[in-house]
Amino acid sequence: MQIEIDANNRAMQGKGASRRLRRAGKVPGIVYGGEGQAQSIELDHNNLFHKLKLEAFHASILSLSLDGKKEQVLLRDVQMHPYKLQVLHVDFQRVDQNKKIHMKVPLHFINAEIAPGVKLSGGLISHVLTEVDISCLPKDLPEFITADLSEMTAGSTLHLKDLKLPQGVEIIALSRGDDLPVATLTVKRADEGTEEGSSAAPAA
Repeated sequence: MQIEIDANNRAMQGKGASRRLRRAGKVPGIVYGGEGQAQSIELDHNNLFHKLKLEAFHASILSLSLDGKKEQVLLRDVQMHPYKLQVLHVDFQRVDQNKKIHMKVPLHFINAEIAPGVKLSGGLISHVLTEVDISCLPKDLPEFITADLSEMTAGSTLHLKDLKLPQGVEIIALSRGDDLPVATLTVKRADEGTEEGSSAAPAA
């Protein structure tokens, strides 16, 4: 299901106008890219704030209704207040369905509990990456990439090349020949601070 968000054209520009918008419960923003001109917009703060809590909002094609006209966009940047729960500014990029996009998508880790290194050796899995930078056509954009940990053994590492990718999706790092680690499984060794025989009485 595509996430929808409403916006209106923003006529007033400048810092003073933006402050007035924020006091009125609005968020200034911009839509750019594609064949259209960059356009200043305003959005309802509370609606946007709650949508930003959704993981899919950051890694999906969104339907932006701008004064009743819908556009396909990607969220490209969010500026937050340094200590208040307030969105200061937001950027969206228009989507061309015929051009590949670059997007960071989250990793979802599964089957850690059945990995041999966890079940048999009591190992711990560490997530080295939490997201990956991918390239694909807009129609192929996944909300997340699954990282299956079920085959990990003690001391093993899951790399980017081990991930199963949806059709049409390419990992940018792999295309550059950079097979980064995604997760590691380590086993804590028993304390070897005391040696056998260390408490034996010395010979007479």
